[in-house]
Amino acid sequence: MKELIPEEVIKRKIFLIRGHKVMLSPHLAQLYGTTTSALIQAVKRNVERFPQDFMFLLTRQEIWNLSQFVISSKLKHAPNIYAFTEQGVAMLSSILKSKRAVQVNIAIMRAFVKLRQILSAHKELSYKLKALEQKIEKHDKEIQDIFEAIRQLMVLPRTKKVIHGFAQK
Repeated sequence: MKELIPEEVIKRKIFLIRGHKVMLSPHLAQLYGTTTSALIQAVKRNVERFPQDFMFLLTRQEIWNLSQFVISSKLKHAPNIYAFTEQGVAMLSSILKSKRAVQVNIAIMRAFVKLRQILSAHKELSYKLKALEQKIEKHDKEIQDIFEAIRQLMVLPRTKKVIHGFAQK
């Protein structure tokens, strides 16, 4: 089955804001094939399904910061932009009933899962790299100690010359 929306397109629309991986209301509306205002209106009719950890309104500063990364003048000048966490996107599937919305939600959930897997692999790799660095530092210290011992052995002891029974420096 051909993908409705390529995974890479979805991944580029996932941002880290306030410590959460989120998707923005304008991007979600675009993916679902609707307008941002229609999406937000549907959410507001079902606001009890969207607690703060599922969806939150971005501040002007957050919108400004995002607009530096996202090439879209519409984003910068939008009056309100909502950020939906993975749980919020999942909850959208309960209020958006079109066939496209169902397929888009499946694709988005798969992208979130894949992103989590990638981050987990990176974290594991990071731990292994840190352990390797610590081993190298330990061995580096040991190698430095060996070189220092060799340098000390290379220093010739000063011998005293003996001339007619008297030691001279």
